[in-house]
Amino acid sequence: MMASSVKYALITWSIILSSVAMADDKVTVFAAASLTNALTEVSASYEASGTAKVRSAFASSSVLAKQIENGAPADIFISADNKWMNYLQEKKLINSASRKDFLGNKLVLIAPKGRSFNVKLDKSFDLAKAFEGRLCTGDIDAVPAGIYAKQSLSYLNWWDGIKTRIVGAQDVRAALAFVERGECAAGIVYETDAKISAKVEVLATFPQESHVSIVYPIALVTNANLANTNKLASDYLNYLQSPSATAIFKKYGFSIQH
Repeated sequence: MMASSVKYALITWSIILSSVAMADDKVTVFAAASLTNALTEVSASYEASGTAKVRSAFASSSVLAKQIENGAPADIFISADNKWMNYLQEKKLINSASRKDFLGNKLVLIAPKGRSFNVKLDKSFDLAKAFEGRLCTGDIDAVPAGIYAKQSLSYLNWWDGIKTRIVGAQDVRAALAFVERGECAAGIVYETDAKISAKVEVLATFPQESHVSIVYPIALVTNANLANTNKLASDYLNYLQSPSATAIFKKYGFSIQH
């Protein structure tokens, strides 16, 4: 009788623990800061189906990649460039078979609302003389937006004239915020960032040939701490590429690569 009671208790606790685990099922996504609005809406749509909760961390791709390298429990990584996805792949910290080019974007020059200035996308144009003050973008050595920005400025022969006035922010959203507040007279951000702000004006879109193609690769992370998230992460990865998710990303201005 006692053995039977113990067996029943074990079964009961097993059911309870299983239920708790299911209630806490979640997918953790580390994503580039520029995806904040779009991915938050996509995740809300996914959660409405009752499949699982999505926990997202948004920051510069460089910061997120380093956190993953140091053991942060991410299930999915979405980078704003190939550099930082390659970094993790070389360290065998992503599932390379799951890696795909996911989204695309454009690079734009912005100014605070009401403080625009004329710009000509030509190598003979002197950007440094077109405005007074600083130009904000992502850190030019680590943040994808900043790396793309330096490439474009160099392509147009504007780099040498403006480099001492550049402020490299921790991520592209921080750069956008500096321009919104008027702390920087100009900025270089993604088209999708400018689109969500009513406080900035787009002055020009950099030609695609001026920088490496802006591609957001996506992949499953191999060092996830929770074993039961593997299938959930794969399911969410598939959902991100579904027609309903794609429609949301397009609404925010991203192009679809997959």
